[in-house]
Amino acid sequence: MLGIILTGHGGFASGLEQAMKQILGEQPQFIAIDFPETSTTARLTEQLEQAVNGLDEQHDIVFLTDLLGGTPFRVASTLAMQKPGSEVITGTNLQLLLEMVLERDGLSSEAFRLQALECGHRGLTSLVDELGRSREEAPAEEGI
Repeated sequence: MLGIILTGHGGFASGLEQAMKQILGEQPQFIAIDFPETSTTARLTEQLEQAVNGLDEQHDIVFLTDLLGGTPFRVASTLAMQKPGSEVITGTNLQLLLEMVLERDGLSSEAFRLQALECGHRGLTSLVDELGRSREEAPAEEGI
């Protein structure tokens, strides 16, 4: 099973992990690592390296991060470039995490990336757009 390492600023990773566990329960091959204000780039690098080593080495790894260009993204990207079969996805939200944790079995890291990007695009919407979409999908009733 594809390994997932979730990381981000502050309590981002542990917060999403807690929400995920509330909805889906404990998940295998999943590690969440926060990057609090008191941490350092060196400490985060060490934690992410330990996480990589703690996952099943026979499977690909995907890093899910919070913010493009932030320290968690940069550190994950550096590690991913050193390990074939790794991907980094940024802009992670709860919907993407839940859907992809459930869909990852049997996916390569590349297939995961492509599916996650579709999921992320699909999941970002608004009430007005969803109401409009449901009106468009409702069949027109024949009137008198």
